[in-house]
Amino acid sequence: MSEYEMAARTLVAPTVLTIQLSLSMRVLIIGCGKMGRGIAIRAAAGRHVLTLYDVDPAAAEQLADDLGGLAPNGAKVAVAETPADAVPQSDVIILASWYGANLETARTLGAELDGKIVVDISNPLNDTYDGLVTPPGTSAAETIRDALPNGAKVVKAFNTTFAGTLLTGEVAGQTPDVFIAGDDQQANDAVAALVRGGGLHAIDVGALVRARQLEALGLLGITLQGRLGTKFGTAWKLIMPSPANGLRSVP
Repeated sequence: MSEYEMAARTLVAPTVLTIQLSLSMRVLIIGCGKMGRGIAIRAAAGRHVLTLYDVDPAAAEQLADDLGGLAPNGAKVAVAETPADAVPQSDVIILASWYGANLETARTLGAELDGKIVVDISNPLNDTYDGLVTPPGTSAAETIRDALPNGAKVVKAFNTTFAGTLLTGEVAGQTPDVFIAGDDQQANDAVAALVRGGGLHAIDVGALVRARQLEALGLLGITLQGRLGTKFGTAWKLIMPSPANGLRSVP
């Protein structure tokens, strides 16, 4: 069984949502590598309308073809010739590449992203993958935010999840958590709805400044793979106490 057939078995029906936007969001994914593919599969599970772009057009076309054969009744997927072509019609723009590429994309699109929800998934790794290149007191997501117009709503998400776990939607029978940080609550809620619609568990950790800790957590997860020999098959999971203990449950 191929990885695409395995992923198809894990696609789930979208959660009933109270945010009107999330009922059918128009999602542009810029970058169709392993992470972009995993996120696209989750978004297709939520029945969202997808547009794909990659510097390698063949990669975007292949992913679009795969999604059309994966999702129940076929996913609604288009391929853009350039990111700028697709931004105006998109509600959520996911920068699904490495930090340097995401920052360059943000700078290139600039004013086009004003008013849009922009998701950064990157971890700003150094060349040896054992540290972060961002200075203390900032993060990749905040640097990208600073490169954009004030109206852009930057959200950090998916940087603590690995591509393979997004394909399968589970690790050891448990649903992976996707940690979300951003300064605009409506944008956070929309991304959380996208995550839940794809069958994953969303945890809103607060303002975008929390991206600093999320990127450190992403780095830790990466460095642990070689030490533990887990081949990027792990996931971070926040184990919540029972509501019976008098604590508020997280949806």
